Amino acid sequence: MPETSCKHFNGYKPCGRGHECQRTRCASFASVQHHILIVHLEALGAVLRSTSLLAAVHRQFPRAHVTWVTKAPAQHLLAGVPGIDRVLTIGAEDLLALSALSFDVALVIDKSLVAAGVLAQTQVGEVRGFRTDRSTGAIVPANSEAHELWHLGLSDQKKFFENKKTEQHLVHEALALGAYARDEYVVELNPYERETSVRRREQWAPFGTYILGINTGCSPTLPAKKLSVEGTRLLIHKILADDRFQDCRIVLLGGPEDSERNTKIAQGLPVVESPTDKGLRDGLASMAACDLVFSGDSLGMHMAIGLRKWVVAWFGPSCEQEIDLYDRGVKILTSAPCSPCWKRDCQKSLMCYDQVDFDQTISALAQGRTWLTSYSKPHSLETFFSPSP
Repeated sequence: MPETSCKHFNGYKPCGRGHECQRTRCASFASVQHHILIVHLEALGAVLRSTSLLAAVHRQFPRAHVTWVTKAPAQHLLAGVPGIDRVLTIGAEDLLALSALSFDVALVIDKSLVAAGVLAQTQVGEVRGFRTDRSTGAIVPANSEAHELWHLGLSDQKKFFENKKTEQHLVHEALALGAYARDEYVVELNPYERETSVRRREQWAPFGTYILGINTGCSPTLPAKKLSVEGTRLLIHKILADDRFQDCRIVLLGGPEDSERNTKIAQGLPVVESPTDKGLRDGLASMAACDLVFSGDSLGMHMAIGLRKWVVAWFGPSCEQEIDLYDRGVKILTSAPCSPCWKRDCQKSLMCYDQVDFDQTISALAQGRTWLTSYSKPHSLETFFSPSP
C-alpha cells in the first residue's frame, strides 16, 4: 500500500524521492506526527524574518508537516526553504485548498482580521499567537504567552523605549516555542540563483575586488526608511574618497520602485545598478553577490541578514532593538530626537534620514572589511527540518 502517512506523499504523482512508495523500500520516508499551520501574511521583510522560527517549530514538533500561508508575493521568499512543506497564499484557489485540510496547531503571527479569516478557512486544534474576538472584531491574544507582544503593540512607550527584545524573540515567546535560542533566518537559493549570483559577482568585480551593496529603497508604507537621493550620493562620494575602500565596488540594490531613484543616484558615479525588475528571487541573487550591505530597515536589510552578510543598517522611524544582526554588523541610529515614531507621513524640514552620521557609517563598513577575513558560514540548519522516520 502507498504510504499516505509520509510527509512527501501527494496522491497524484511520485514524490521524486524514491522508486516505490513503501516505507521499507524508501530511504526518504518521513512519518508525520503533527500538522502545523503558520499564518504570516506581511510585510515582506517580516515574513522573511519569521523563517527564524522554523528551527524552534521543528524542535518542539520533530515530525511536523508545516504549511505556511502568506500574502503574495511573499510566497517567493519562502520557496525552497527547508522546514516548510507547503506554501499557500490568500488567493481564492489556495484558500479553497486550505479548507480541505486540518491542523493540530496554528501559529498566527499577524494581528489582523485577514489572518483570522484565513484561520476560519480550516480546522485547527490549538491556536497560538493572535485571534479575533468574534463579537467585537478585536484582535486579542490566543494564548497567555502572546500577551506581552500584544501589549507592546498597544503602547508607544513600551514599544519604543521599554522593550529590549528583538521581534523574532517576542514572536517566539508569543507562540510558546520553548526557550529562545536566537535561531537564524532560513534563506535558500536554488542552483540557478546561485549561478546567477556567481556570474554577477564576476561581472561586477572582475578583478576580485569586494562588493559593497547599497540597498537604496524601502516599502512605500514608511518612505522615511530610505535615504534621499542626495544623501545616498553624498555617502557614496565619502566612501569613494576613503583610502580603506580603494578596492571596493559599489552596487546599488533595490526593487522596481527604486529603478528611477537608482539611476539618479548613479549618475556620474562609478557604481553598478543591479537589476530591479526581475522579482524577489533575482533580488536575493544580487544580494548574495555582495560582501557588505548598507541598508535602511527594509526587506533588503532582512535579505542581507538572512544571507549572512555584514550589514550596516540605519534606523530612523523604526525601532532598532527589534532587529537582530546576529553579530554581523552595526546599527546606525539617526540623531533625530523624535525617533522612533513609526509615522507613515512626516513633514519636518529636517528629516530623520538627513541626520544619519556618515562617518560612523563608513567606520562600520570598514569593520565589515576586517570581519570578511575571518568569517566562515555556519553549517546548514537543514538537520532541524529532516527528522528521522
